[in-house]
Amino acid sequence: MPPEPLPLVRAAGTHAEVGAQIGRAGAAAVRRSTAGLTPAQVEASRPYREVTARELPWLVEELDAVADGAGADRLAVFAAGIEELGSDGEGEGACSDMVACPPASVDGHLWVAHNNDLPPEAEPDMVATEWRVAGDPVVFTIGIGPWISVGFNSAGLALTGNEVSPNDNRVGIPRLLHVRDILRRRTLEEAVEAALNPHRASSYNTILSHRDGGVVNVEGSATQAELITPGPGGTLAHTNHYVSEKMLPYEGDPEYAAGSAVRYRRALEWLAPGQITEQVLRRALQDHTGAPHSLCRHPEHGAQSKTVFWCLADVTEMTITYGRGNPCDSLDQRYAFD
Repeated sequence: MPPEPLPLVRAAGTHAEVGAQIGRAGAAAVRRSTAGLTPAQVEASRPYREVTARELPWLVEELDAVADGAGADRLAVFAAGIEELGSDGEGEGACSDMVACPPASVDGHLWVAHNNDLPPEAEPDMVATEWRVAGDPVVFTIGIGPWISVGFNSAGLALTGNEVSPNDNRVGIPRLLHVRDILRRRTLEEAVEAALNPHRASSYNTILSHRDGGVVNVEGSATQAELITPGPGGTLAHTNHYVSEKMLPYEGDPEYAAGSAVRYRRALEWLAPGQITEQVLRRALQDHTGAPHSLCRHPEHGAQSKTVFWCLADVTEMTITYGRGNPCDSLDQRYAFD
């Protein structure tokens, strides 16, 4: 029995107005996210907030409005977005990405496929959100409340990616909050520049693509990054460990990287033949080979985490098909920009 579809929250106005609307819509999830924080974690968030307020004041304004709308403490809401403080259940998340562009894609389009894996209890809180802020591109995201896992915008930018375990974390703009700034950018070059913000606290492996056909995988940490592009065959994959020689010294969890590598190799196997279509990528997202380290992850197969949502984007046309839960048993939903 497929789970219920993800709700779509539509928020429009200033940063504060959008934040308040998102906070009210996701009040229960926001409060649950803050409830698990210790007083020490909340207090430790202050220097991260100071950096973010200095570099991205609009973002703090937006998050404060989320907190007010949800009836939650402002500092606790900010702290809930700092994975660097260890509030995210380290080792429980896992995500897989596959990218196909010409010559690999049969239709000549740029395709991005993503499975997002988190602790099973996160699934009921997942929500799709449309952000409309004057002067910015329209943004469509999937995540929990204001915390974004993947996103797309009306200027043609797509952002997916994977959590990595850098060993050089520092005080700065938290990586989970940093995503919101990247998604305001209109070009691939601007997005890459934003992802490399020198004031970042750490980094995801951030896969950025654009309807102009460009793809850059920013495999980053707090202090270093490698920019990876699709090979001559027009494909790229990434899971939850560093793959570039430059970034291997920054791997902070070699044991977890071994399991991630099982998914990585399987994703590459799906992409290797070329002739990639939407249907091929949809089947790949449902793959259970190598369980518990499979692309489609289930606790009943022994995985710590499960796939809580998936998405498959035609970046050329900027249409996104997505769904709650495992892609092997999920109702397809669709979003297209006006």
